[in-house]
Amino acid sequence: MRRCSGHRWRNWPTGTRGLNVRAVLLAWDAETATGRPRVPNETVAAACRDFPDVFTGLGSVDPHKGDAAVAEVANIAALGLRGVKFHPSLQAFAPDDPAYRPVFAACQEHGLLALFHTGTSGIGAGQPGGQGIGLDYARPIRLDAVAAAHPGLTVVAAHFGWPWHMELVAMALHKTNVYIDISGWSPKRIPAEVVRELRGRLSGQFLWGSDFPFITPERCLAELESLDLPEPSLSRVLHANAARILGLDHG
Repeated sequence: MRRCSGHRWRNWPTGTRGLNVRAVLLAWDAETATGRPRVPNETVAAACRDFPDVFTGLGSVDPHKGDAAVAEVANIAALGLRGVKFHPSLQAFAPDDPAYRPVFAACQEHGLLALFHTGTSGIGAGQPGGQGIGLDYARPIRLDAVAAAHPGLTVVAAHFGWPWHMELVAMALHKTNVYIDISGWSPKRIPAEVVRELRGRLSGQFLWGSDFPFITPERCLAELESLDLPEPSLSRVLHANAARILGLDHG
């Protein structure tokens, strides 16, 4: 599996079918915090329908939209998408704020996973004030309240929450509905503490992704091989875990 945002699917590299990977397309709605236009859930759903052997997709809602966000979760499920992507730092919301619980409850009700950007952000990096983006919104521990309140909800933490990655490891050890996504990082630069858990006791709760176009899937797969993971762990992170939580084993 690997993740690809917005319209980047149009630039998905040739040879994808040869790599035997599936791209996870992401819709986008951060209108309240950014004023930027959304990438509609319908756009992602259409791409997944047109190329079902290459794409699966996640929708997006702006949590600040209240009842409209809850209603859009139902629409995402009706469109056949597999989950909802949240970006707390860019959407400027704290996932542990009880005001947003109805959105996560709707995800659980409709059988949609909830994928959260966690940790630092490449957007705004190296600029004064980081474009006003607050990293604390995306601290992994904020997801602990979400996972605790909604045990039937699969919570996926993208990019393993660096520099707070040990918070996420502790959460995954404590709650089996918490998964760790290693996309967006060169595998050879993943912290040793994370690799240790990937190799061992948490191998059933890790997910691979490349985050194309920032890192190509070819490079990412080659570097992952260099970590010399045990075959059962490699198989889980590359396929079995994602297939299970995305429902891909059944179509």
